[in-house]
Amino acid sequence: MAAVFETPSVWRRIVPLFSGFDPLLVLAVLMLAAAGLLTMYSSGYDHGTRFNDHGRNMLIAVSIMFVVAQIPPQRLMSAAVPLYTAGVALLIAVALFGITRKGATRWLNLGVTIQPSEILKIAMPLMLAWWFQKREGQLRPLDFAVGATLLAIPVGLIMKQPDLGTSLLVLAAGLSVIFFAGLSWRLVLPPVALAIAGVILLVIFEPSLCADGVRWSVLRDYQQQRICTLLDPAKDPLGKGFHIIQGMIAIGSGGVWGKGFMQGTQTHLEFIPERTTDFIFAAFSEEFGLIGNLLLILAFTFLVLRALTIALDAPTLFSRLLAGALAMMFFSYAFVNMGMVSGILPVVGVPLPFISYGGTAMVTLGLALGILMSISKSRRLMQS
Repeated sequence: MAAVFETPSVWRRIVPLFSGFDPLLVLAVLMLAAAGLLTMYSSGYDHGTRFNDHGRNMLIAVSIMFVVAQIPPQRLMSAAVPLYTAGVALLIAVALFGITRKGATRWLNLGVTIQPSEILKIAMPLMLAWWFQKREGQLRPLDFAVGATLLAIPVGLIMKQPDLGTSLLVLAAGLSVIFFAGLSWRLVLPPVALAIAGVILLVIFEPSLCADGVRWSVLRDYQQQRICTLLDPAKDPLGKGFHIIQGMIAIGSGGVWGKGFMQGTQTHLEFIPERTTDFIFAAFSEEFGLIGNLLLILAFTFLVLRALTIALDAPTLFSRLLAGALAMMFFSYAFVNMGMVSGILPVVGVPLPFISYGGTAMVTLGLALGILMSISKSRRLMQS
């Protein structure tokens, strides 16, 4: 008698795809996504389809996360070198014949217009994690020098475009991998001390350094202007200092409890520039106040700590380094954006994860979350 095999139901075939998903990571993302949708509904009320588009971008990011989560870390590691090589090649192509908009050459026309620097936000930590995985157990100072060179090439090309915000994010992700790979504190502390000393000297000598006619040879004019504006935005309150001043006014006017949902006057009277993108944190602060800000910071902290926990429990060096770098990428996104809007960092084009409007940034976040889910899933499968 022939054996009869029962065909599994659709439900039984779908459930394994979700097995191993990290519930705490999902919870962190849901909290931030809810905050993002709530804020976008208010700040983008007169932006046509901005709220609907933001929701669509989130669904695309979730789809990407789901697909990437099914790819084991070993497969991801095999894609590191091709993705990094393609990213650097595209950055070189941008430098040679890229599209220039508003004084920046960041885009490339390949039938569709793309921004290759976004690829490096994921490709850079992938590449460095692959490099240190190959050198596991035999790391020498030369290996860290090679890693630093691999990092310097795309960061230099991105800064040349110029795109300070993206270059900072790529640099932060790359340096995180190098540090987590075992870079000595003796090599980390001197640059940090020099940076702190430089900031202190900049603040002390700001009147002379930012005087009319003074030019800093190491920076472009607009970068110098952004730093000088940060130090004293009141010098040009209706020009270069307008963004920072209006952002701080909105944050301060929110008080402890905020003005309430859809009640932000700075937001709805359009005093806040870019209120649905880079400066959306100011709109959020005005309506939800200090308490809302603390809750938002706690949600980001929960996300970063959960990603670091996944990194600590990862089964391979590659997975640990990659997850740790992605955790620091989330931290860098949030810290730079909130610091920029609050007036403690220069204005750069860095969105607030899950809150700001932006399709490309949301795709990058979906990729990063998918990789974290994949690493968490591989650990759970190894333990089962």
